[in-house]
Amino acid sequence: MVDRVFDRSNALYVKKVPGKGRGLFANIPFKTGDLIERAPTWSFYDREASLIDRTGILEYYFVRLDKNIQIDPIARYVVFGLASLVNHSLRPNAQTVWADEESGAWASIVAIKDINVDEEITQTYNNISDYPESVKFVE
Repeated sequence: MVDRVFDRSNALYVKKVPGKGRGLFANIPFKTGDLIERAPTWSFYDREASLIDRTGILEYYFVRLDKNIQIDPIARYVVFGLASLVNHSLRPNAQTVWADEESGAWASIVAIKDINVDEEITQTYNNISDYPESVKFVE
């Protein structure tokens, strides 16, 4: 059995993390400000969230708190690709940077600290309160 699955560029890999499930890891060093991953998204809002939150997708979507969004200041996005596997941390080394383009919203995972080879890439989730009590977050 393979314990690491690499992306096509070999810059990132996915492996299981005890207590967390799958996580995204650096296979190359990233410097503060480096783009780690850029992914397309599908957006949804409160009406759909009430249904989606009852499924496993809850653990994979991103919440974008942005007062500049004209439709809804709290938008939710299914983020495709490896970006969806970035785990939560209170001491993150990356963050999501949003871009609205003609083709839709894009989520970029950007390093906010230097990240070493084999270090897990993490960010702070905006929607911890949406998770059921049965989901426990580990550092």
